[in-house]
Amino acid sequence: MVAVALQTAPLTAELPGRVEPVRVAQVRARVTGIVHKRLFNEGSQVKAGQALFEIDRAPYEAAADSAKAALARAQANLMQAGATVARYTPLRAANAVSQQDFVNAQAAQAQAEADVAAARAALRTAELNLGYATVTAPIAGRIGRALVTEGALVSQAEATQMALIQQIDPVFVNATQSVVEVDRLRQQLSVAGKPPADSTPVRVVLDDGSELPHKGRLLFADLSVDPTTEQVTLRAEVPNPSGRLLPGMYVRARLVQGEIAGAVLLPQQAVTRTAQGDTVLVVGEGGKPGPRPVKVAGSTGKQWIVTQGLAAGEQVIVEGFQKIRPNAPVKPVPWSPVTPASAAASPASAATPAAASASR
Repeated sequence: MVAVALQTAPLTAELPGRVEPVRVAQVRARVTGIVHKRLFNEGSQVKAGQALFEIDRAPYEAAADSAKAALARAQANLMQAGATVARYTPLRAANAVSQQDFVNAQAAQAQAEADVAAARAALRTAELNLGYATVTAPIAGRIGRALVTEGALVSQAEATQMALIQQIDPVFVNATQSVVEVDRLRQQLSVAGKPPADSTPVRVVLDDGSELPHKGRLLFADLSVDPTTEQVTLRAEVPNPSGRLLPGMYVRARLVQGEIAGAVLLPQQAVTRTAQGDTVLVVGEGGKPGPRPVKVAGSTGKQWIVTQGLAAGEQVIVEGFQKIRPNAPVKPVPWSPVTPASAAASPASAATPAAASASR
């Protein structure tokens, strides 16, 4: 048996979730051309701005040279138009040229200035396109396989995807919890007078049951409910320095969502759970056991959190139910969990320990 002791119990939830990268960038072609080189190792870590692909630069170098020549021609025309206006200005003051000729000279100068501005913009565009011929990483992260090979034609119009970069340290874990459980949790915390904690610690449990050593934190709970599943999405941020968590991986998020004061922690085998409700066996007057309905609010580890039905000091039977006879008193024995080591060392005693044994 175990003696009932009231304590503050954590409300722990273990929720199904999926791993998601914190940032994803699709590397796409911004100019049209033939891929000449791949400049990275597939599956490696890349830095922001690192060169990934080299597209044929020749047509864009030619376009840049043409834009430079057009700018030089426009600047020459501006110089000539400016000289004409400078020559006409004193002549116009002396009425040596007509007003129309002077206005025409000024208009030609303004047009030449506009041509220079347009030529500079065209040169900037040509230089940008020349720069885009070297495809760089938009973010730092882990790059996957190359989606194009040398010799492939990539297109600016179709924005051909060339690779995918994902940041996976840290990662997001998107878990789901039923709206019924969320509402029940809020009610319990409201009764306890404690709001849900911000930045709740989160532990990630893998399929094999192992728990990652790095602790994450809860970022937020979604404000809307999925109408098809009646689930609420919770997002946690988890460090992933070893790279064990990969995008799309199924995991379980273990988090403490609050605390309940005045609760009782019981081993799970002490509680009988049925559709009619939860019950435990309590040692009553004369050492006779009797069923007692209780209310289970959740679990923490291998223990149930009982919030109603038990009082401090009462004795709850944990094991040895097969030895109990109707209306027969029992002799309570303090219960302690049997570890695999102790069970192997003493197989005979491991078969007989009971939280309550019947006395005839």
